[in-house]
Parts: sequence; structure tokens; C-alpha cells
Amino acid sequence: FITGVGYEPAGQIKDSSGTDLTGNIPADALDLLLAGALCNDATLVHENGTHKITGDPTEAALVVSAEKIGVKVDNARRDHARLDAIPFESENQFMATLNNHPDASPRIILKGAPEVILKRCEGIDPAPVLAEVSRLAGQGMRVLAIAAKATTQSGHLQMSDTSGGFTLLGLQGMIDPPRSEAIEAIKACHAAGINVKMITGDHKETAQAIGAQLNILTDAKAVTGAQLAEMSEDQMRQVVRTTNVFARVAPEHKLKLVKALQANNQVVAMTGDGVNDAPALKQSNIGVAMGITGTAVSKEAADIVLTDDNFASIAAAVEEGRRVYDNLIKSLVFVLPTNLGLAMILMAAVIFFPFLLDPATGLKELLLPMAPTQLLWINLVATVALALPLAFEAKEPNVMRRPPRSPDAPVLSGFVITRTFVAATLMTIGAVGLFLWEYNANGETLDAMKKGQTMAVTTVIMFQVFYVLDCRSLKGSLLSIGLWSNMTVFIGIAALLLLQLGFIYLPFMNAIFGSLPLSAKDLLVATAVGMIILPVISVEKMLRNRLEAGPA
Repeated sequence: FITGVGYEPAGQIKDSSGTDLTGNIPADALDLLLAGALCNDATLVHENGTHKITGDPTEAALVVSAEKIGVKVDNARRDHARLDAIPFESENQFMATLNNHPDASPRIILKGAPEVILKRCEGIDPAPVLAEVSRLAGQGMRVLAIAAKATTQSGHLQMSDTSGGFTLLGLQGMIDPPRSEAIEAIKACHAAGINVKMITGDHKETAQAIGAQLNILTDAKAVTGAQLAEMSEDQMRQVVRTTNVFARVAPEHKLKLVKALQANNQVVAMTGDGVNDAPALKQSNIGVAMGITGTAVSKEAADIVLTDDNFASIAAAVEEGRRVYDNLIKSLVFVLPTNLGLAMILMAAVIFFPFLLDPATGLKELLLPMAPTQLLWINLVATVALALPLAFEAKEPNVMRRPPRSPDAPVLSGFVITRTFVAATLMTIGAVGLFLWEYNANGETLDAMKKGQTMAVTTVIMFQVFYVLDCRSLKGSLLSIGLWSNMTVFIGIAALLLLQLGFIYLPFMNAIFGSLPLSAKDLLVATAVGMIILPVISVEKMLRNRLEAGPA
């Protein structure tokens, strides 16, 4: 019979033919659901007309199904007081409780994997039961068998008490369908080059059905823990390459699977919630514990705690991590050319430029395209106004459609180094060229040098204004990520331009930095030279994209 959907303890009860059984539940079915609610640690909480569960969702489903057929679980647990229990352990694959009975002897109730429970039952042919288990599991259901036996015990429950002599009460099957957001998240992970594997204690048929819904089931189908136990390390390394679904897996198998994946040079993120998951969480490169259902031990062993227990949050974290890394690289490719370019400007002066005689002091002075205080000015205003806003840049459109980077990949990659030298060289040529042009055009005097320095500083500033726009996307055009997707960049540009106008025209700034006012024509020339970086970097992006794409 069918009890309905969800945790609401109400609804019509039907048999498989659709006949309404409400108020006419068979006695053996009542006993089955009662036993499932007694051998159980979950509770159903009624609050303000709503119903919430505490404990394991699978056990909570058993409680709710009993409530749906009219069993008042709280009252039943008082009438059938628990005397002792053997908690569920993945090694045993069952839970056992010793309960009083108001009208008979105490009894031991077993709940767990059908194949394990059936071995402890008498007077039943296991073949048709296991066939029914396979049928239900093939629909994606998690199937539990429940059995009981009377006992004279009224004290402690021993493992030996669960070895045999039980009567099968029946099977309960439930389905926890994958969330739609989880299916979409897995699709996004596949596009991002992330292989998703499911490791579960469920029946093989159940695991395969859910794996098919999640689109992770391969031609290799599911592999069970019993099969893993018989494999050598080399065999397991081969299996994890082609298999994504593992069923009836024990905690030690999880640890072996993590090691096998790492032996294949894979970066492994492992999720878990139980005490026994701690070794696998610790061994994995990124241990992810469940924040809601996870134990304190699993949270302590993990690197990350997932507060909503939602797989989609893991995919979102990957996306955010890639965005942060991209923005780090964007900041590097912006800051490094500035520093290298300024160093190259000074090197050019030291190597190629002559010394001048100051007529006021009679001292020789090096002909410099920029004074030391002007260098500090560029570093100060550009880093604060332009480099920091890049940290708030929106994600690249293809951030989840590209393969993961190698963990050994250096931050200073060939791309970063090449871009640094290209941009720095262009900035050096533009700044030094305008300085010499202004210096020679104004009579090669100290005032001419100051005017040329002001032009050089302004050229570098304008260069950075246009270059930061290029840096907003590592491979695409500015429009590919949205022109206005990061307003902080434009706020930074506006602030930088205002500061630079003060550098040029405010008398006290002229006195501090040795700058001189520029004409409107000078500003246009400096802006035009700074704009050269836009087409050059656009061509560099196009050539690099073609090179990475390979031959058509």
C-alpha cells in the first residue's frame, strides 16, 4: 500500500491497485509500520500547524508513514518503552531495539538492509522477497526490511541476540528523489570538467536508478562494497576511472576510493556526515561535512561544512572559487606591468639619458622621465583606485565551462609573464617617448624636464585607466562580461582621474611632486597614447585564444 508524499502525517492510503484502505489497514501492515517507528531514533515535531523532523530523514520517513495510517508514535513509544538498543553501524547494516510490549513479552526489532535481515529470519523463502526488493530498488526506492522476535530479556541487548530466530514483518520502500537544483548542479559540474561520483549504502538497484536520474551512471553500472573488498589497489584504480556509482559501501571502502582517485592524480572532494566518514574526509583533498545532519566528528575532520546540506552549494562554491582565482590573476596582470614598466623607465634613464647641470646650484642632475615622488604617486593612486576594484569583478561567462586548472600550475604562468612584458614595454615606450618629445620641444631645460615628467606620469595614468578595462576579462572582450557589471571599477577610474587632475593643476601638488600644468592638447596626446593598450591587448587575447583552441 501507498502512504503518500512528504512529512505531512495525513493523506489517503491506497493499495497497489488504487483501492482506498483508510480505516481498514491490515493488522500485519499496522505491525510493520509500528515496528519501523519503534526501531527508530527520529521524531516528528508538530509546531504551529507545521510538521518538522529531527534525526535521519530515512528514519523520519518511517515515523511519518506510521503516523499516516493512524499510529500515534509518541504514545506507541511510551506503551512499547525501549529497554536497550544497538545503533546502526554501516558494518552491521542494521539497527536493533529491545522494546516492552503492553500485552505480551518484550521483543527485539531489527531494521536494515533486506539481505542482512533475511539471513536472520526463519520460515521464509528469501528469493521472492529479494525479487521484490530489486523491483522497488529499480524504481529508485531505498528499501528496508523489518523483523521482530519475542524474547524473555528485559535488560541489555547483545549482538548475539540478533543472530537469528526473527520473523519478517515486511519491507518499506521510500524514495528521496534528487532535487532539481542538484541535477542542474551536476550538469554544471560536468561542463566544468568535474566528475561526480555517488557513494552510498543503498541497494545496488536503488543506486543505479538514482545515478541514472542524476546522469552520472556509466556503462560500468554500479560497483558494490563487496566487489571493492575483493579488488587489489591496481584494480580499484582502474575501476574508479570508469565507475561513478558505488553501492552498499562501508566507510573503509570510502577511504580506499579516495586513495585510488588520488593515486590517479585526481583532486578529490569528499562529502560525509557520519563518525565513520571522518577518515575519508581527512584523506581527501577537500573534506565537506554536512552542517545539518553531520556529526561533530565529521565536521571536525572536514575542511568545509555545508550549512544547507545541498549539493548545489558545492557547485556554487566551485564557481565562486574560480571567480576569486580569476580576479586574483586579473589583479596580478594589472599590477605587475605597472611596477615593471616603472622599473624599465628608470633603467632607460640610467642607461641612456645624460646628466644635466642645474644652473641654480651648480650640481649635476640625472635626466629622469619621472621623479621618485612621482613614482610613489603612481603606485599609490593606481593600486588603491584601480587594482582593488578588480577583486569585485563579475565571473567570466565561461567560468563553469572550462576544465579545472592543475594544482601544480604556477600563479605566474606563461600568460601572466607574457602579458606583463607586453604591457610594461608598451607603457615604457609611450611614457619615455612623450617625455623626450616634450623635453626636446621646450628647450631641454629643467622646466622642460618637469613638463615632460608631468606628461609621462599622465600617460602612465591614462595607460592604466584603459588597461584596467582590458584586465576585466582575461580572455574575452569588455562587453563579454557586461560593461557595467562592476561599477566599482568606474568609481575607481573617476577617483583616479580627479586625483590626477589635482596632481597636474593644484599648486601645492605641483610643489610636492614637481609637476607642471598641462594644456588641453597635452591631455589629449597623453590620452591618445594611453589608449594604444586597448587594441594591442585585444589582438593579444585573440591570438592566445586561437593558440589555445588549436587547429580547426
